[in-house]
Amino acid sequence: MIDGYDWAGGREAMLRFGPVDAPVVILALPLFEEANRTRGFSVTLLRALGEHGIGGALPDLPGTGESPMPTEEATIQGWRAAFAAAAASIDAPSIHAAAIRGGALLDRDAAVASRWQFAPAAGDALVRELLRAQRVAEPDSAVTLDLANPADDGPPVTLAGNRIARGLLRELHVAERSREAPLRVVRLESDPAVADARVPGVPLWRRAEPDNDPALAAVLARDLAEWVRQCGG
Repeated sequence: MIDGYDWAGGREAMLRFGPVDAPVVILALPLFEEANRTRGFSVTLLRALGEHGIGGALPDLPGTGESPMPTEEATIQGWRAAFAAAAASIDAPSIHAAAIRGGALLDRDAAVASRWQFAPAAGDALVRELLRAQRVAEPDSAVTLDLANPADDGPPVTLAGNRIARGLLRELHVAERSREAPLRVVRLESDPAVADARVPGVPLWRRAEPDNDPALAAVLARDLAEWVRQCGG
């Protein structure tokens, strides 16, 4: 079902999945091109979650998806405010935040019963990956940024096909994920970072084109459903 939510900057779209009158998981997608590569997988995950009796919500944040806002006008604070507003707009017995990769940087202001993060990534690491990918793709036109200098207010830069404001990159460089309990972190078996659980699979966000993995989605849906129930959902 196509729904929507209002935030201080206007109205954005939000997809809804699963049963009504049930706990709802609201999902924050990865950032930039990683969101495009994993959106289909995320929809599969939320649909699989519905088979466990739990609803799902997938909001478009300002400057992403079908949002009318240009990506270059987006900010981390705006994304956080919009995600919090999307969560607050949902009428459900309980609301739980889920996030993939850089989405874990965006849910910290949402009033939710629990948080669940899959392969969460640090903001500075994401910025380094964006810059590295741009250097590989266009070695003769490398972007120069002074991430520590607020006065570096030049025009937006194009990274991984997205025009991104320098201020957003500075925000992202210092952004940290929420560690507020109750929190569960799930990672791939190939990821050595600290986690509460590990699952087999490949990092779809690194694929050259959008891809899906229904088997991985089913595994994560079971884990997420059990987590929601443990947290009173």
